[in-house]
Amino acid sequence: MPHQLDARRLLCPMPVIRVQNKVAELHPGETIEVVCTDPGVLNDIPAWCRINGHKVLDTCQDGNEITLLIEVGEAD
Repeated sequence: MPHQLDARRLLCPMPVIRVQNKVAELHPGETIEVVCTDPGVLNDIPAWCRINGHKVLDTCQDGNEITLLIEVGEAD
């Protein structure tokens, strides 16, 4: 069961900052499901994940809600 993060109604860069803070509490291999309404997250969160060694496993868009499933990578 993935951890949940509600980042709806937050604008860039807040969704990425919230994801970064939540991921810091998790262990490698754990997953987090992030729900956002800012379309910028479709670029911002995957870019942040690539830089920081995490993986976007799935992206789903339902109306104005975007859900990303992220797998936490190894810490540096």
